[in-house]
Amino acid sequence: MTTRVGFVGLGTMGVGMARNLAKAGFPLTVATRTAGKAETFAHEIGGGVRVAGSAEEVARASDVVVSCLPDAPEVEEVHLGERGTIRGAASGTVVVDCSTIAAEAARGIGKRLADAGFAFIDAPVSGGQKGAAEGTLTFFVGGDVLALEKASPVLAAMGKRITHLGPTGAGQLGKATNQIVVAGTLVAVSEAMVFATKAGLPLPDLHAALMGGAASSWMLDVLGQKMIARDFKPAFAVKHQQKDLAIVLATARANGVPLPGVALAHQLLSSLEAHGRGEDGTQALLTVYEELAAAAQRR
Repeated sequence: MTTRVGFVGLGTMGVGMARNLAKAGFPLTVATRTAGKAETFAHEIGGGVRVAGSAEEVARASDVVVSCLPDAPEVEEVHLGERGTIRGAASGTVVVDCSTIAAEAARGIGKRLADAGFAFIDAPVSGGQKGAAEGTLTFFVGGDVLALEKASPVLAAMGKRITHLGPTGAGQLGKATNQIVVAGTLVAVSEAMVFATKAGLPLPDLHAALMGGAASSWMLDVLGQKMIARDFKPAFAVKHQQKDLAIVLATARANGVPLPGVALAHQLLSSLEAHGRGEDGTQALLTVYEELAAAAQRR
């Protein structure tokens, strides 16, 4: 691989994505805002990965810079800050942001990078930690088609589906749409698991049956199994889902679209946050329904 790739952000999703880039043979330079994470990653890969002290250094060593960060302020800092990508990138560099942020924020960041001579693609992902580790992510892409052409081999090393949806910001709107479906399905799977438990059904057998019929979905498959195992470790934390749903609801209000299902999911997840469980995986929503069922039985 001759395209030099930089990666900033080695969190729950980013570490798997960067590992697949290294596996694909791209010359890779990494940086992270948490001290020591980049060094640990490079050591685990076992050579061939360069560690940089800032996004500026990453950009100097890269043709394509990929970021995967918590929210818009971090994306702005990494790409537009004093030691950001914008300070070290050469003309023609493509910046690919895989974070989930508001479409308006993506447009603003993209414009400032474009004014400086760099292409920007917003490419948020779906597929969770499992998809990041296995290289099967879905990318919702907004931005210039020629820039996407240059970045496509990089994205293909991390995912299986790359869909261009329009100009900058369109990728974020696609991801917001995805999160509407995710929120509704999370609520449905949580309700179903509690219903089946109270009815005395054997959950592993029921889960297999449901996956063979019309109820089958990624959420039921992956999170349903975690609920049955009572595994609430975060593959995708409640606090991150809440951030995404806040973006969805704000965008919906701006466009005059009522989303009562998303609002319900947002409020139910707020209950987990109120109990200090924002770091739990979203499958912990099951326990909110268990508490509601227990309260109903006490009446």
